[in-house]
Formats: sequence, structure tokens, C-alpha cells
Amino acid sequence: MVGKVELDKTLFGAALPRELESFLVETNPWWQGKPMRPLPPFKRWLFEPTLQRVKAGLAPVTVLRGPRQVGKTTLQEHIIDHLLHKEQVPPKRIFRVQFDELPTLKGLVDPILSLCRWFEGRVLGGSFNEWARRGEPVFLFFDEVQNLPDWAPQIKALVDHHGVRVLLTGSSALRIEYGRDSLAGRISTLELGTLLLREVAALRGWGELRSLLPYNGLKEMKALEFWKKLAKHGRHFKDLRDQAMAAFSERGGYPIAQARADRPWEEIGDQLNETVIKRVIQHDLRIGDRGRKRDENLLEELFRLCCRYAGQAPGQSVFINELRSALSANVGWQRVLAYLRFLNDTLLIRMVRPLELRLKRSKGQPKLCLCDHSLRASWLQESIPLNPDGLRRAPHLSDLAGHLAESIAGYFLGSIPGLDLAWFPERGGEPEVDFIITVGEHRIPLEVKYRRQIDPHRDTLGLRAFIEKTVYNAPFGILVTLTDRVQLTDPRIVALPLSSLLLMR
Repeated sequence: MVGKVELDKTLFGAALPRELESFLVETNPWWQGKPMRPLPPFKRWLFEPTLQRVKAGLAPVTVLRGPRQVGKTTLQEHIIDHLLHKEQVPPKRIFRVQFDELPTLKGLVDPILSLCRWFEGRVLGGSFNEWARRGEPVFLFFDEVQNLPDWAPQIKALVDHHGVRVLLTGSSALRIEYGRDSLAGRISTLELGTLLLREVAALRGWGELRSLLPYNGLKEMKALEFWKKLAKHGRHFKDLRDQAMAAFSERGGYPIAQARADRPWEEIGDQLNETVIKRVIQHDLRIGDRGRKRDENLLEELFRLCCRYAGQAPGQSVFINELRSALSANVGWQRVLAYLRFLNDTLLIRMVRPLELRLKRSKGQPKLCLCDHSLRASWLQESIPLNPDGLRRAPHLSDLAGHLAESIAGYFLGSIPGLDLAWFPERGGEPEVDFIITVGEHRIPLEVKYRRQIDPHRDTLGLRAFIEKTVYNAPFGILVTLTDRVQLTDPRIVALPLSSLLLMR
């Protein structure tokens, strides 16, 4: 157990309301030699990269962003626990604030700086810089800080004048991006999504699967051999891969769904609706610019349409007609598009833009990809199997499964740091291609054909048409399938199942 810290009662620094001060002491139990809440033994894959950036990264501020309930707060607590017990960091050098649960901050000017001044005077017993000059920097952990107005200038002032290490977590990509300009050169961003397929296997205790793509290793994807190696990797671990894919198909990638496999799906689905979807719609997106309330019913119905059309790029008329029918109200396209962007900013969906070529804006709507297919199952009360055995028993759901497979592939690829992802609408006689990956000067077309029987000629038409246009600079293409049992004669195209693609990371 870590030692107890005596709080300074002299109120050196900023005084805080008693309720707020009590909350800070309770949520930093290590100051009093008390244990943290019990943490799950399983650590998300980003634990080590995040820890290293917090301790010694080039930027003083590390931002961990991701949808709600994917484990950002738990990862933050795992890092605190590691610092306290593995690296023996004195408890008074660690300060954590969970901003979405704080009592009132009314009356506090620049609340982040005010809380830090209070911490310096009441807990640390000295300035941040005094500790930093001794080689013992203070670690600051701020959860959902982006909900505060003017948070970025305050963080900038903090790290510009004090030698501290900061970890921010947040579930709003937009608000974090707004702060990026103020924090240029001071911020490093990581993104945590739902469980990777190899994490599903590890969390369920079935075995370890390694990733093939190094972190920040995009150049590997430019080589045809990398994709062949990925297909071979999936076949080599076929039994474990397929077992994990079956669990992922059944319950999705939210940690609670896989960690509590003892609970029925209906209970898990209700929990996801309450803690993820409704929390985003009723809390994160409720208040817009200048305090104006957003239409909760429109947000709910729009998310329902995103679920229904996951993996597709529905046109303007589809949204307008269905929303007007469901809400019995006149809804304009610009408002719909703005609300779609709001959902995109919460990371619940990813809008994949059409490919732009030669500085020309492409015509076409964004393709909608859900962060996890379990949200569709919980919100629409409709489960679609994604593994071969499940689809064999329900062949009438194959088309829907194909769209969901495209949604999963799109969100997965879109979350790879630095990867440029688009889709290619049908144009000028050229067939549609589901996704275009751009790595450096190369473009790699990727097509999803999620069915039991593949026609080597018909199902690769879009890939071959794209590869053969030299202006696109596409050396090869990828065909994502349902199973391993696909034989292609074109050496420029690698076929691999979705389950193997998901083992990339």
C-alpha cells in the first residue's frame, strides 16, 4: 500500500468549495493511503504505448480519445496503478480529475488552473517546477476535460509554464480537434476503439494472437507481401481466430459485452443503449453552440438510420424521406448533415468520404461505418450473424451481414493512425470500389464480398478496373471475404477473410 499524504490545511494556493475539495480527495484515494477501486486484470492494447508517452513522450500532453465505454477511464486507472505500485511514484505526485462527474465549478475562473493551484498547495507541498527540477515530474490525469469551455488554452498555459506530464481522455473528437490548434507541438493523440479481435481472444482466456502491423508502421501496407503474410497469419491461427470471430459476431467488441459473457445479450444490449447511445445523445450532444439545445428526437432517429444503413452511403433523399416520415416534421438536408457530423464527432460513427482526385471534389455521400455492430443490434433489436457458421444457419441475412462487414472494415481501417481512407463511387463507367487506402503515393483498393461463393472474375471487377488505371497508382488490390476458401488467378489481388483483416492490429 502506498503511504498516506497529509493535506496542508493552510489553504496555500486557491481555496475550493468544501464539496469540491471532498470530491477530489475521495477520487484520489492514494493520497490517504487507500486503495483504488478493483481494476480488471485485462489491459487494453494501448496501455503500453500510452504509458510510455505519458512518462517520456516528446509531447507533454497525451490525448486518449475514443467512443464512450471502450475503456479509456480504466486504462487511465491502470496507468495510475502502475505508476504507484510498479514504479513507486509517490502518491502526492499523481492528481486525477474526472470532469464529467465534478460537483459545481461555478465561481472558479480557469477551473483547470485553479484545481492545479489547489493541488500544488494542499497536496504536493511545492510547485510543479520544483519537483520537475528534481527529476520527479507530477502526473496529471484529466478525464473528459474537453467538456469545459476554454480547456485548451488552460492546458497550454499549464504545460508552457510547468514541467508536468498530462494525460487527457475524451469521447468527443471534435472538441479535442478544436483544442489541437492551441496545443500545436504540445499534444500527442492516441485513439482507442472497441476490442480488437486479438483482444477478444485474450480477454476470454482463449489464447494470444499477435498483431502484424507495427504501431505507426503504415509503410508495411504498401507491400503486397504484407497482405499475403496477413492472410497466412490468419490461416495459421485459424481455430483461435474463428473462435474469437464467433464471439465478436455474437456480442460485438465492447469490453463489458465480452468480459460479462455470463450475462444474456438482452441485458448487455440494454446497458449499451443506456451508457453509450443515450448518454451521447442526451448528454454529449444535448447542448450545441451558444447553449442552444439540439433536437434529441432527430438525433435518435438519425442514429437509427445510421444503424440501418451501416456500410452504405445513403443519398440525401433517403435521409430526408425517412426522417420526415418518422418524425412527421420538415427536416432540411443541411441540418441532417450537421447532425451526422455531430455523431461522427462522438466517434460512434465514422463518415468515410468519397475519393477526391486531381483537386476535384468528388460527388457522392459519405459512407457510414459504426464503431461496433453491437450498437446496431442493441438499438434496432436485431442481431445479424457475421461468422460463417451463423450465416449458414441464417442465409437470408447474408446481404445485411455483407453491409455490416463493410461497416466493420471501414471503421477498423479508419482508426489506424495516419491512414487516409476513402471510398470510390461509381463514376464515368468506372465501377464502385468499397474503400481506397492511400499510403504515401500508393492507393490500394479494397473490396468486401462477404458471401460463401466468390466469382473470381465478377467479384474482382471493381478492383481490376481501379488497378488498371495507371493514374490511380494502385499496384495491387485486396478482396475481403467470408472464408479462407477463395482462389484467385490474378496475382495482383490478395483475398483474405474479414477475420484475418481484423488481426492486422
